[in-house]
Amino acid sequence: MRTWAPKGQTPVLQYHFNWKTFSVIGGITLMNFYFQLLDGSIKSAHVIAFVRHLRRHLPGKLLLLWDRAGIHRSRAVRQYLESLGGQIVVEYLPAYAPELNPTEYIWGYLKQHELANFCAQHGWELSLHATRALRRMRRRPSLIAAFWKQAELW
Repeated sequence: MRTWAPKGQTPVLQYHFNWKTFSVIGGITLMNFYFQLLDGSIKSAHVIAFVRHLRRHLPGKLLLLWDRAGIHRSRAVRQYLESLGGQIVVEYLPAYAPELNPTEYIWGYLKQHELANFCAQHGWELSLHATRALRRMRRRPSLIAAFWKQAELW
């Protein structure tokens, strides 16, 4: 494990922020990815709003590859997708297979590289830092390609 403390001294990180009240929703295309940071856990309304956002930025038919999270299979989300008349097709990844989901590699890279050793005192600091990091990551096409490549290897 890497730390920034002087040699022989144990680093002490102090924070009082509850990390469980912060969520991120996202999607990836071959050339880009989209994300939204949220306070609290993700609800059906958030998923629907995010899919609407995707439709504005990605015209035409969409194929969503989703894990089998309950939020993706909720009644409200299903009804919304059915109301679109086939403009969005959903395929589900196998159960318990996050390694097949390239979006999971975005979050892993964010945590391991961009937010490593970052200790926010407040939620807005984490939100700001994460947003900036995700925007930097989005400007790196080779990084996005690597997320896809990693998912293909499985």
